[in-house]
Amino acid sequence: MIRWPMGAPYDELRSILAGGEQAVLATIIHTRGSTPREVGARMIVRADGTTSGTVGGGCGEADVWSAAMEVLDSGEARILEVDLLHDHDTEGGRACGGLMYVFLEPVRPS
Repeated sequence: MIRWPMGAPYDELRSILAGGEQAVLATIIHTRGSTPREVGARMIVRADGTTSGTVGGGCGEADVWSAAMEVLDSGEARILEVDLLHDHDTEGGRACGGLMYVFLEPVRPS
């Protein structure tokens, strides 16, 4: 799990913008129940699909990545509800049992 020092996600976003690229900043804004990360956890999703940081890994993070790619296309921010209540893992026992609400904010050079 990658944890940034204070300010590092914004330093990375400045670098992305300086290179003329765009990205999405995904930030957990609310949780209910058990979740892998806390409010304030961030992940950057670049236009090429690469990421930095984490909002928890697994299927929930894959949902955030997929929605971030849609936000890159539309240019419109949105809030995504990530349902971790249901264990879709056939082996069982890996679901967290909560909900995460993630703000997906497009970041584009001006």
